[in-house]
Amino acid sequence: MTNLNLEIAQVGNSILRQKAEMVRNIGDEKLQQLIDRLLTTARDANGVGIAAPQVYQSYRLFIICSRPSPRYPDAPLMEPTAMINPSIISHSDEIVKGWEGCLSVPDVRGLVPRYREIIVEYLDRYGESHRQELSDFVARIFQHELDHLDGILFIDRVEKSEDLMDKESGEVSQIKS
Repeated sequence: MTNLNLEIAQVGNSILRQKAEMVRNIGDEKLQQLIDRLLTTARDANGVGIAAPQVYQSYRLFIICSRPSPRYPDAPLMEPTAMINPSIISHSDEIVKGWEGCLSVPDVRGLVPRYREIIVEYLDRYGESHRQELSDFVARIFQHELDHLDGILFIDRVEKSEDLMDKESGEVSQIKS
């Protein structure tokens, strides 16, 4: 059996700082294969989301796959969803801080401010348009993954150094971006 997992770009790699390109041909077989491989990679890495730029593909595409895992034991369970050319069309005024990690920034957690509720639009893997209201943890995942499409990492959103810590030692980390 072939390993479908993709290599995940790590902090410091320039692909993570680039603005991703709009997806123009959703039916393209290579894009559909990328979606399948993103789903497998996120699942096997215990991630709750992954964006195409994290696997060296500059497309406005990410997966949200919230489920309880060792990294996020309280995450809600949802069907893994590919979101193509996603956008936030409105958001609540309420901003909440929550701890985030990233497959591209291993062993680091940050306390990141995000909108508590958002209304989003995206195309699914079949080209169907969706508008959805997301809140709390799933809204946080969406905003985190959308940042990846704009070359932003969660460490850029942390407001003060005390809100960034090494997962192992619990101490403030120095991170090369």
